[in-house]
Amino acid sequence: EYFYLNSLNRYQICLQIRNDILSGKLPCSFVTYALLGSYTAQAELGDYNEYEHGPSYHYLTDIKFAPVQDDELLRRIHEQHKRHKGQPPNAADLHFLENAKKLAMYGVDLHPAKDSENVDINIGVSANGLLIYRDKLRINRFAWPKILKISYKKRYFYIKLRPSDFDQYESTIGFKLPTYRAAKSLWKIAVEHHAFFRLRRPEEIRKRPIIPRFNSTFRYTGKYTYHQARQLLLDRPNPDFERSLNKRMTKSLDASGIEINRPPAPREPSPTN
Repeated sequence: EYFYLNSLNRYQICLQIRNDILSGKLPCSFVTYALLGSYTAQAELGDYNEYEHGPSYHYLTDIKFAPVQDDELLRRIHEQHKRHKGQPPNAADLHFLENAKKLAMYGVDLHPAKDSENVDINIGVSANGLLIYRDKLRINRFAWPKILKISYKKRYFYIKLRPSDFDQYESTIGFKLPTYRAAKSLWKIAVEHHAFFRLRRPEEIRKRPIIPRFNSTFRYTGKYTYHQARQLLLDRPNPDFERSLNKRMTKSLDASGIEINRPPAPREPSPTN
């Protein structure tokens, strides 16, 4: 789906994912750190050039690729960076996103909770539905179309599920959140996702009744649903945005945002008559 995004949108999503990786919110394996890092190097530095970058991986030390990185990781990124020769920045961004979306925790917003047996779990809100994790392993998934109603009461968060082929009645599952605010926050986020990825168009905003109601009346108020937003991406013209590398000077940014300049390669001597 990233193919349908313009270069500016892809670049912005790349920056967000890189930030999630560095903060530890999006965990990766060593192999994935190296692969994503090589596409980051290609997008930021362009093709590997031995004169500009040197014969080893030391030109990468100013860029942060992982929460904790060592020489072995930089060496692996250096080896893979050399293989991406010829890829422009927008193509490197696209390859970065296509590999990042394969991560298990990609696009998952985690909320700590307890199940009915008082066991610590995490409830993940994602585009595919509500995901239940225990000890970093996913143990259950409730797809948005299967969920009929989402509610909360005090510190408890509830979902009402459609009956399956083997069930006759609807079922309700409850989870205990640390605080009332945590339960309300999870409920709002879940309602937004449930409507955005399920509805064909936003629900009409109802007028407030004269007599106040004390139950929850939160509704998705976004301008577009997932289906409408997807169509807009296909119909919208691309903005005038082009990422290009400076031909005379290679630039990169370290973690503090300081720009590091490297001298240009020497010009070839002009032929003499």
